[in-house]
Amino acid sequence: MSRIEKAMEKAAQLRDGVAPPSEGHPQKRVFRAIPAQPPPIPPVAHKIRPDNPYLVNLNDPHSPTAEEYRKLKSVLVKMTKGEDFFKNTIMVTSAVPHEGKTLTALNLAISLAQEFDHTVLLVDADLRSPSVQRYLNIDSGQGLSDVLLNGADIGDTIIATGIGKLSIIPAGHAVSNPVELFTSQKMKELIEEMKYRYPDRYLIFDTPPILLFAETRSLAHQMDGVLFVVKERLASHENIKEAVEALKGCELLGMVYNDAILDRHDERYSYYRDYSHKAT
Repeated sequence: MSRIEKAMEKAAQLRDGVAPPSEGHPQKRVFRAIPAQPPPIPPVAHKIRPDNPYLVNLNDPHSPTAEEYRKLKSVLVKMTKGEDFFKNTIMVTSAVPHEGKTLTALNLAISLAQEFDHTVLLVDADLRSPSVQRYLNIDSGQGLSDVLLNGADIGDTIIATGIGKLSIIPAGHAVSNPVELFTSQKMKELIEEMKYRYPDRYLIFDTPPILLFAETRSLAHQMDGVLFVVKERLASHENIKEAVEALKGCELLGMVYNDAILDRHDERYSYYRDYSHKAT
């Protein structure tokens, strides 16, 4: 065999992961380590055109309400993200229904995801009355309940919205009584897996009202922090006190006072109104 043929044979063996035999030694296979690849980015879902006027950080970014959500985002980042810590699992809840917890979770997630530094995964954990998909105009499909009940892979349920770096996990198929699911060991392991599988992103959980359902209380104790939404003129003082007591032992990051009446004589109102007109 000529030198050229030997060289070509050696190159082919190296390409196939086989070490060429040396004199006096048997042929052996060489295994090469394959560089770890990051998890694939889910494709952007088609026809995501949320037009709900209450998604202010998307559809009315110059409004006073959108600015309040940006303030909330800034405070939240300071409380949860530092050089040596990242509290990335955040739960959003309320005392009673209709206080705006889902819209708070959505606007906060959108505001975070619109920044260059933040990637956000919003999880619809309100399996009794899911509404994240409705606000975003996304068709229903596999989601959180399918991961817990049917063993679906988390990655298969993630939907990229195309809104900044925001993805969501829908609630999934309806579950009549999710208490056992949320208090199970499987749920605890799932939260742990999500926390460390996606360690560079915020995980925001929209959950049912805390006074009505036991699963929310269980979930709160598994979170790095809880945002508590209070709507003006809706929840009573007794409701709020009872809900805060139910969160005892959890990391309560703060309260979001929602739907407050803005004084039109306040200088800030005039500034935002004039700025909005100039921006458009």
